[in-house]
Amino acid sequence: ASSSLNAASSSSAVHSMHDFVGAALHEPYHDNPHTKGFMRVDPKVLTDVVPKFLRDGWQVVKHPCNWDYANGVVLDTFEAALKDVDITALRPRLEHAQILTQTDLERVGKLGVISSIQLTHAYFAEERLGPERVKGSYAFRSLLDHGSRFAIGSDFPVEDMNPLAGFHAAITRLSPERQSPNGPSGWYGFLVQKFSIQLMYVSQQRLTHMEALRGMTIDAAYASFTEDSLSSLVPGKRADYVVLSQDIMAIPVNQILSTKVQATVIDGRVAFGQV
Repeated sequence: ASSSLNAASSSSAVHSMHDFVGAALHEPYHDNPHTKGFMRVDPKVLTDVVPKFLRDGWQVVKHPCNWDYANGVVLDTFEAALKDVDITALRPRLEHAQILTQTDLERVGKLGVISSIQLTHAYFAEERLGPERVKGSYAFRSLLDHGSRFAIGSDFPVEDMNPLAGFHAAITRLSPERQSPNGPSGWYGFLVQKFSIQLMYVSQQRLTHMEALRGMTIDAAYASFTEDSLSSLVPGKRADYVVLSQDIMAIPVNQILSTKVQATVIDGRVAFGQV
């Protein structure tokens, strides 16, 4: 994927995408130790371009394709450029805010950058990053605790477009088959020990049901300046909603992926099923 800048007139956003196939890491890939990946855009270009768009009132959306070095470069650019702008008015966003150093996990929230995350990506990460480095990746609880706001999506067509897959991954840290590198406790947790006896892995990075739901609805709308018209059922907003066969906020988590969509309503009109 080459570098591209696309202005979206509906939200005055500029989206810069780079560093896809050559996704840049601080350390070599676990499955290919001869490379750390590479940047497809010179950081000097970002340093020059991003402040200009911010000064002109654009929302800047940076798409560094997930990897820790590339994400760090983007945050460096934002940190320098955001000193003289209204963060709330511009809402800068980091796409694929998923593999970050501990310092950058904290920095995202401090800068006021929105974290755009795709929860099901984590299923393949360990073979690329290795068993140790991956523990600090996809650390969504840490991002939230450090003050970052989420926009949760599926990354379709790379991933399944079914939002229930992402909802399930957020609250269980398990694959659809309920698997993880650490067993049923969920991927990339920490090992609990007592008296030098290894007891179990605990995934401390799970989101709650409500945090996941907000990230897929009202907070995602906030990230695109549409929170006044979309993503919550209140008078004056568009009636966009689905009717599900089960209450995903209350049923056992192992039943979430069996939930069926019974109806879809878009702007108050039934587009699928019956209400």
